[in-house]
Order: sequence, then structure tokens, then C-alpha cells
Amino acid sequence: MPGIDECLLEAMTLPGARGAAVVDWTSGLALGAVGEPSCGDHETTAAETAELARTAAEHTAFAGPGGSRSASGDGEPGREAEPGAGEPVEDLIVTTRDGYHLLRFIGQQVFDGSLFIHLWLDREDGNLALARIRLRHLCERLVLA
Repeated sequence: MPGIDECLLEAMTLPGARGAAVVDWTSGLALGAVGEPSCGDHETTAAETAELARTAAEHTAFAGPGGSRSASGDGEPGREAEPGAGEPVEDLIVTTRDGYHLLRFIGQQVFDGSLFIHLWLDREDGNLALARIRLRHLCERLVLA
């Protein structure tokens, strides 16, 4: 089972991969990063992608029917969800003119459920479908060392 470094190196073997990081979305810190950062440095990229991940993970608008519960447990619409409650969001995809940003949430069985992998793909050479499949498998096998 791969650790963070091995996981990131494997992610970089995907066609069009430009950069990858494992990020804690509660703190905005990168636990590991390889390749090019998408906005100057890995720390800034991690903090900015963590904001996006936190928004998607904590709000019921992205959970769908019955997918997440509110922080109070009452299921009231529009309330923030408990972090990791039911893990309704699998991944986020942001497209830009020159690339794809894929944020894949790592399940609760690893750490405390507040981690994701950010993979930056070149739009011309990247294969988004393949990247989603491979990152899902990487997340299932990832072990924090």
C-alpha cells in the first residue's frame, strides 16, 4: 500500500499530469506535493484548493437527497454538514482554459476524512476520465506513514 510520496509519484504518471498534492482541507496544508504548483507555490495552491474542498464538503447543497446530515443532526436544509458525514462528495473538477484541476476526497478510513488529492492536468494531454478512475484507486490504497 503506497504512502503519500508513492501515491503522488504514481499520480504524476498519468497522461498530462503537471502537479499533485495531498492536502488537509481543514488546515489548508499540503502533506506532500510534486510537480508544478498551479499558482506560484505549493503552499498557496494547497490553501486555495482547501477553501474549495471545504466549501463542497461542508455544505448540504452538494450532498444531494439524503447524502449528508447537518451539524445538528436534524437534516435541516441549508445548514452546514458535519465534516466527513456520509462523504457525499467524491471529487471536484474545475476546468480552466489550459487545464483540469481534480480534487479527490480521501475516505474516512484514512486519517480523519479531511484529506484530498489535488491533481493538476494539462488540458491538451490530460485524460480526465482516466485520472478520476486512477485517483479513486490510489485513495483506496493510500496509507499515511
